[in-house]
Amino acid sequence: QVQLVESGGGLVQAGGSLRLSCAASGNNFRINNMRWYYQAPGKQRELVAGITRGGSTNYADFVKGRFTISRDNAKNTVYLQMNSLKPEDTAVYYCNADGYYYSDYRSYWGQGTQVTVSS
Repeated sequence: QVQLVESGGGLVQAGGSLRLSCAASGNNFRINNMRWYYQAPGKQRELVAGITRGGSTNYADFVKGRFTISRDNAKNTVYLQMNSLKPEDTAVYYCNADGYYYSDYRSYWGQGTQVTVSS
């Protein structure tokens, strides 16, 4: 089976930085796209950033210039470097990956990692 495991969340002061990691495990999973979402309390899950297998990226407007998504295809890992953090960035951050698991196209989610930014 395929599992996504996030790490790197925590408590940081406003203006600080955190780096999230998400590693995908499981054989026969060829990952195409990897994305980070966030979900604040009482709100819907929203896309933060995405990256294709070839390295093309896209970002939500509210993180442009502050967050950077990257990936290491050899390690099946995606990263989110978060700089200039704001209290409104406080949320649970989820990793998502889609691709071919054997011949089936599937999407998988991690369990989430809490990011808390204090003012």
